[in-house]
Amino acid sequence: MLIFKIFRRAEWDAFCSAGETQGAPVDLADGFIHFSTAGQVSVTAAKHFAQESDLVLLACDTGALGDALRWEPSRGGALFPHLYRPLRRSEVLWDKSLPLGATGHIFPEGVI
Repeated sequence: MLIFKIFRRAEWDAFCSAGETQGAPVDLADGFIHFSTAGQVSVTAAKHFAQESDLVLLACDTGALGDALRWEPSRGGALFPHLYRPLRRSEVLWDKSLPLGATGHIFPEGVI
């Protein structure tokens, strides 16, 4: 199963340079890396990145993340994937720009 993470461009660039990340500032504050499923990611983008245009969408396979990936209740009681360890660059299946259009973020075809 694919899960998704949204980074600001500077966060993505730092992740690529370091080869791993503890996540964005919200992840550091919460103690885990927030991910979303395909059904959750557009609401995540609208809620947390509403006016931000220089974003990067990452896809990871849940099977590659091991036991450190936990499904926990969050927004509206829905289960969200949370990673309790650094994410390695080698675990990212793909990354794509997530531009902001007139009516919201424009997701790559097939994601939502």
